[in-house]
Amino acid sequence: MKTFEELGVSDELLLAISEMGFEMPMPVQAKVIPHLLNEDNDVVALAQTGTGKTAAFGLPVLQRIDASMREPQAVILSPTRELCLQIAEDLADFSKYLPEVNVLPVYGGSSIESQIRSLRKGVQVIVATPGRLLDLIKRGVARLANVHTVILDEADEMLNMGFLDSINEVLAYVPKDRKMLMFSATMPPEIDKIAKTYMHNPVEFVVGQRNEGAANVNHIYYMVHARDKYLALKRIADNNPSIYAIIFCRTRRDTQEIADKLIQDGYNADALHGDLSQQQRDLTMKKFRDRVISILVATDVAARGLDVDDLTHVINYGLPDDTAVYTHRSGRTGRAGKTGVSVSIVHSREKSKIRDIEKIIGKKFERKEVPSPEHIIEKQLYNLAHRLENVEVNDEQIDKYFTGVSRKLGWLSGEDLLKRVLSLEFNRLLEYYKNAPVIEVVEDKKTKKEKKERGENSKPRNDKEKDRRTAEKGMARVYINLGKADGFYAGNLIEIINKWVPGARVEVGRIDLLSGYSLFDVKKGDAKRVVASLKGSDFLGKRVITEIADPERDYARASARRNRKKAAGENVENDGDFEKFKRKGRGGKKLSRRRK
Repeated sequence: MKTFEELGVSDELLLAISEMGFEMPMPVQAKVIPHLLNEDNDVVALAQTGTGKTAAFGLPVLQRIDASMREPQAVILSPTRELCLQIAEDLADFSKYLPEVNVLPVYGGSSIESQIRSLRKGVQVIVATPGRLLDLIKRGVARLANVHTVILDEADEMLNMGFLDSINEVLAYVPKDRKMLMFSATMPPEIDKIAKTYMHNPVEFVVGQRNEGAANVNHIYYMVHARDKYLALKRIADNNPSIYAIIFCRTRRDTQEIADKLIQDGYNADALHGDLSQQQRDLTMKKFRDRVISILVATDVAARGLDVDDLTHVINYGLPDDTAVYTHRSGRTGRAGKTGVSVSIVHSREKSKIRDIEKIIGKKFERKEVPSPEHIIEKQLYNLAHRLENVEVNDEQIDKYFTGVSRKLGWLSGEDLLKRVLSLEFNRLLEYYKNAPVIEVVEDKKTKKEKKERGENSKPRNDKEKDRRTAEKGMARVYINLGKADGFYAGNLIEIINKWVPGARVEVGRIDLLSGYSLFDVKKGDAKRVVASLKGSDFLGKRVITEIADPERDYARASARRNRKKAAGENVENDGDFEKFKRKGRGGKKLSRRRK
């Protein structure tokens, strides 16, 4: 591996980066820096966030600046204000010994007047979000006639955020013979299109493989019921005493709710989403960077541009629809040569998404069971023991108070004192896990392809097969006289079971909702208790009737209901309940044929 000096980096830049702790070039830097310094081709570089991209383009750009010319010579476009500021700060650090070189961050949400004043004083490098740069161009203060380098950082993110038209417009103001660089974590088709349209014989540098996940990240998942996702999240956090993580949620509402719950439960957490003001977002991100908070709950859009090197975990509170979004999320940990963990809390229907992501990133997910209370408490206690063992003691300061404290606690034995220290630290945790809710193990359902490979069918071939599978699972079918016409849905079923059925929690399996009634599965041992408890209850004023399902009786009910409709002159050719019963009810299809 060549050194930065062997790559051709100038003495002034070498001095600055050595003071910053740079020792040997990272792979993307070793590939890109010499090319940008010595070749004329445009560049497309594919590398994960945190692999050293800023130095890869920043060092050669700064080295090619003519400090005597007080006009913009390089433009770096980024998708967010946060990333814009971060790049500008890095370039300012790199150019510490280039005092005549000025770098200006340009972004929305800040005073445009101050940015105009800085441009008029003279800057050589503009780091900008596309919208604000266009505004300054149209005001005639950002003149790009002497720009020789244009860089698109996080190009795929800019496309996802709808900046394509703005990028096209900015490029119309720069000379056609400029050098263009595009850095991206993934390679969607739109990136190829931009390369073909705007770039001159681009050279592609790939660190790793296209669209793969970060090399130092382990990918694991926990499969739980939707109702247990937050409980699982808490256990994951408790099982990692030194956690420093971003939790990604799909919506702003989920983000705020999860953050509020974590704060109420005593975690150092906060939320980051689009409903916050820019000032609130800046404050939250500062607290997270300074580790005042250790868990940040964020939406994907709000977290763009948040660059933190030491994240231990990225936690997906459900998988994103777009595989590229997962790649960006997981790429935020395991950076700068460190290892990280990408955790996904999923339900069984998301198994296919996991397989799709595995194909894209070229890595396998490891399934883990949610940590038990005993394991969590043991891990937390050993972590405290490790901290006590390795704490730095300032004898000079402590000695002033030691005699008085020792007199106060002298009657305690060493064992008693240790127990009290542990209790002081862990009473809340011990109390919570003493009566911790049960998180049920969810069967890791096989995908259709996996079932086919094992000679299994994804769906039962007939009613006999359906009955066999239900029996194997130890489940019983229950009839209830409430359906969609009553405004009755799956959530209502779970609600009334929780309300009316005493004792241990009832596990509900498959639910078939029809117009006038519903069928659902429970464990055989719970069936009689459920039926007995629900009898006589009511739903929105309607008396509830439940029975353990019987194919002969249930078919007769559906048939009688159909006959009553027919006698009343109603059209029964497409009787929804009757037809659905034949498809969904146990034995319905077979019985209907036999009775005909």
